This record gives sequence, structure tokens and C-alpha cells, in this order.
Amino acid sequence: MSNQILIVDDQEDIRRSLTGILEDEGYQVLTADNGTEALEIAREEVPDLVLLDIWMPGLDGIQTLERLKNLLPDLTVVMMSGHGTIETAVKATKLGAYDFVEKPFSLDKVLITITNALNFKELYKEIEVLRRASYEEHELVGCSAAVKQLRDQVHRVAPAGTPVLIFGEAGAGKELVARSIHQYSPRRTKPFIAVNCAAIPGELLEGELFGYEKGAFAGATSLRKGKFDLADGGYIFLDEIHELPIKAQGSLLHILRERNFVRQGGSRPVWVDVRVIVATALPLADLIHNGLFLRDLFQQLNVVPLMVPPLRERREDIPHLVRHFVNQFHRHEGWEPRQFDEEAMVLLQQYGWPGNTRELKNIVERILIMASSPVITAEDIPLLVDSEEIPAHDLLPEHGCSFRGAREQFEQQFLKDQLQAHQWDLAATARAVDLERTVLQRKLLQYGLTPSDNR
Repeated sequence: MSNQILIVDDQEDIRRSLTGILEDEGYQVLTADNGTEALEIAREEVPDLVLLDIWMPGLDGIQTLERLKNLLPDLTVVMMSGHGTIETAVKATKLGAYDFVEKPFSLDKVLITITNALNFKELYKEIEVLRRASYEEHELVGCSAAVKQLRDQVHRVAPAGTPVLIFGEAGAGKELVARSIHQYSPRRTKPFIAVNCAAIPGELLEGELFGYEKGAFAGATSLRKGKFDLADGGYIFLDEIHELPIKAQGSLLHILRERNFVRQGGSRPVWVDVRVIVATALPLADLIHNGLFLRDLFQQLNVVPLMVPPLRERREDIPHLVRHFVNQFHRHEGWEPRQFDEEAMVLLQQYGWPGNTRELKNIVERILIMASSPVITAEDIPLLVDSEEIPAHDLLPEHGCSFRGAREQFEQQFLKDQLQAHQWDLAATARAVDLERTVLQRKLLQYGLTPSDNR
């Protein structure tokens, strides 16, 4: 479908000539001879672009522009005038006009301006789609009390500029929390630089973070900027901060206090404006006690501590996470989206997930690649054995029991545990296990579970 352009001008000959030219170029054209009519047409048709004359009787172009932008903030408007001044052009631009063309028209100039304006509009739409997708990628997924609390903490912390210290097990989503803080902060358009301190050898880490000057050491043939340079104005996320060598810890402490650092081999301070987020899976108090982490640095970082709960403590979030990972896979790979049935979800919720959400994501992607059916069933779930959470022998069926029978044993015990945990409140239990209440009731009848069942 071709783009629709609204021409607003009180001179009929201009409307007629522009209409002919634009229709020859394949555009659909609407016309109005005054601002009031333009507003009515825009409200009904929502054109892709408006060519708007400034000097019109009654409601002039500037007033019309202001009302159009109030009505349709994303509307693309190009102003036209034979008596334009710099002051008028500046005012129109501040009110949201895309560009300004002068009469008498250069037809080539008008067509180029329209093409550029429509291309810019499409680019803006694509950027908005990518921005929304980015928000979805870095959104904290789940309905558990722990995730709701963490999400609230992120929203409270994001507007500030203080350091953040994130605790949590490997794979629990510490970097996701850091990126979510970035997305909700005033620095969201600035860089987010992530560094895994464990992935860089200790002797190279300081140069990687702070850079070095030419001649700082053999092989330093030119100045190299470090991660803190790249993060200027935005965020730096230091994962596994406990791996940072003591010397580099001292440099980080200096940055947090003085907002500057000195590159290796240099002597002059480099000033930066960076918000620091760090994460660890280890108890820093033990490292401090053993002289492996600076107490002063811990106190500087521990302004806002956040705890990311392990997945085994929020199993009710697993169905939400599974759907999230399925949608991610669909967007990235372009494959047809698929669903997990109730029994498959129950199996996933029974597992202890020692690798947390990272492990869940990997398993979901493996299943999506290997399964052939559009609906993922329990038969598609690989055997999951977590020695800490579910003993291996508990995952095996009783002698002579089929796979379906073993699955039913799991499901029956899982539902009984959940019902007892919620004092046999069916509505609360249904919400916790992400089942419709009617489905839960059918399961209770199937397994003969009643409030008197305290076996």
C-alpha cells in the first residue's frame, strides 16, 4: 500500500499541482484548504506525512502543527512557506516539524524531502521495534513474590547513580538484572559495557579495564582505551568481581571515589562518568577475612545490594520463563512458535535447576530444536537429574512402571506438596503452579487427592 500524504494549503493551484506530482510518484493524496479541515482529516485518516503551509487565514500553520502534534505525536510534518524566516523555521522545528521547504517550490527538492521524511519515519519505527524487543530481552520474567520484589528494587535503583552490588548463584540472571537497571535508567541510550573478570587473565585485566599508554610495556605500540573509557556516560558491569586482583581493586576504588583513573604507563588522570554495577556468586565477607578483597571497596560498592533468587526457590516462574524463552527463540531463529503442554511444564517445575535460568534456557532451546511436534509433551523432556534437589533414584519409575506412570507419580506428589503448602486453597495453588483452576480440579479427581490426604 502506497504512502498517504495530506496537503494543507489555502491556495488551490498549489494543492492541485502538488497533487498531480505526488500521484504521479505513486502516493495517495488528501487535501485541505485550512487548518481546521486538516485536523479533521488527520484524525480520521492518520496520513503518513503532512505538507503544511505556514501562512493561512484562520488557524495558521504553526497553530495547526501544534494541534496536529498534540493529536498525533508521531505524525511526520513538512512545513511550506513563501515568506519563511529563520525564527519561524526554528519554532516549527521545536514543535516537531521534520523539515521546511520554501516557495516557489523546487519539485526535486520537495520529492527528496518527502522521500527522506518517509525513510526517517520507517527507520524510527524499526528503532522503536528494536527498543521494545530490547526491553523484552532484559525484562525480569516471573510472577513470584521474589521476582516482584526484585523488579520493584530495580525500578527504584535505576534512576540513581550509585554503585549496585548484585549477589546470586551462577546462571541466576545477575547480568539480566544489571541490564534491566540500565534500560530503566536515564542513561539507557548510553553504553552498557559488560566485563567477566574471570574470563581475563589477572595480569591483563587492569590493562583491559583502564587501558594503557604507548610504551607502557613491550608491545604497547599505541595508546589503547580501556573498558572504562568505552563506558563513559553509561554503565560498566563487572561480573565475578571477586576475581579482580587486589591492585585492580584499588584502581576501581579510586574511580568510585575520585571519578578518574590513570592508564597503565601514564601519569595524567582520565575523567569518566560511569555508573558501576558489580556481581558475585561468592560471599565477599569471607574473601575480605582472607585478605582477597578490599574492605573499603566492598563498603563503597555495597550501597545498594540486590539478591537474585535461585530458580529452585521460585518454581512458579518456570512456565513464564519457558514461554519467554520460546518467544525469544522464535524471534531469533524465525521458527514456528511452539507450546509446552501441562505435563511437560510439571516435569520442568519438579527439577531443581542447579544451573538456574541459564540452564533452563539451554534445555528449552534443545527441546525446541530436537522435538518434531508443534506441542511439546513430557516425552520430549530430556531426563533431568539434579543430585542436590531430586535424588536420581526418585526420577526412576517403580519396577514395572511405564514412563507415563512415573510421570504421574511425580505429578501427584508435586500437586500434593503444593496444595499442602497453600493450605488446600485451590485458587492460590492454581496460581502458584500456573494451571487453570478447572484443570487443577480435574487433576485432584484423577489422583484422588483430598484435604484429608496427609500421607
